[in-house]
Amino acid sequence: MVVNGVDELEKATLNSEPVAQNIGDIDKAMASAVTKVEATYQVPFLAHATMEPMNCTVHVRKDGCEVWVGSQALARVQAAAAKTARLPLDRVAVRLGDSTFPVSCGSGGQWGANNATAGVYAACVKLREAVARKLGFNSADAVFSDGQVRSGNRSVPLADAAGADGLVAEDAIEYGDLDKKYQQSTFGAHFVEAGVDAATGEIRVRRMLAVCSAGRILNPKSARSQVIGAMTMGVGAALMEELAVDKHLGFFVNHDLAGYEVPVHADIPHQDVIFLDETDPISSPMKAKGVGELGICGVGAAVANAIYNATGVRVRDYPITLDKLLDGLPQAD
Repeated sequence: MVVNGVDELEKATLNSEPVAQNIGDIDKAMASAVTKVEATYQVPFLAHATMEPMNCTVHVRKDGCEVWVGSQALARVQAAAAKTARLPLDRVAVRLGDSTFPVSCGSGGQWGANNATAGVYAACVKLREAVARKLGFNSADAVFSDGQVRSGNRSVPLADAAGADGLVAEDAIEYGDLDKKYQQSTFGAHFVEAGVDAATGEIRVRRMLAVCSAGRILNPKSARSQVIGAMTMGVGAALMEELAVDKHLGFFVNHDLAGYEVPVHADIPHQDVIFLDETDPISSPMKAKGVGELGICGVGAAVANAIYNATGVRVRDYPITLDKLLDGLPQAD
């Protein structure tokens, strides 16, 4: 699968000389359109700010399991708790973002999901031990499945262990000196196909592909969304985003979205994400790694290389705007 993904763009990436193809004229096509539609769309805006408190508390009640953790990785935390406690997803509730909850690593720097789920795993293991003790089972022999706890010929509903007041367990995860013994990085490769108008220097990104090696992917859907979001940010960094600073008065001139340009839907092409099938037994009990920055690191360089491959013009400072290309563009035939 990865090979096929790379093959799609190999002509652009393996050629040592710049490659340029003439593929139509956007301005002429727009000008000759039979119908033009212009519209303004407005949507409500909602902002929120939360404190993200690191370890995890799990509370088993008669009707299910409740997890308190300070992290944004809702789906991944829920899945980790459900798998460890052997409960259906709809029986696990996750509570996030409250300073009264256990201390957490926060969310950023690729550590959110892997650390949060490792904390959940530790708390759920401790909870399993507490449940087994309360039911009179040996925790090493107890089997949790379908809301039941089994050992030998005896089977007891998990809700019986919860009782009227529930059962609470809290634990944390620590990694010791693993980072000094092992390289625990994630790895990725980005491929970009871009088109440049020969007359105006206008740049259009046409296709993007990211191939990622990030350990066990805890939630493929949300991980893919995170990577394509980061790829979109990379396009903005490469082609649009530039902070103008007034050095005399000492302030940011374009300090809002009216003057600071970011990509919109029309700027973003077809995006593909491929996750390599791997696990990392050293990284954490979940055998996962982080995903976040993997989606953006390398995108800007891939865009710049695609533009160079199309035009022969090497731009070494971002954003790559048309004024930096015009003087170096080859003469149109």
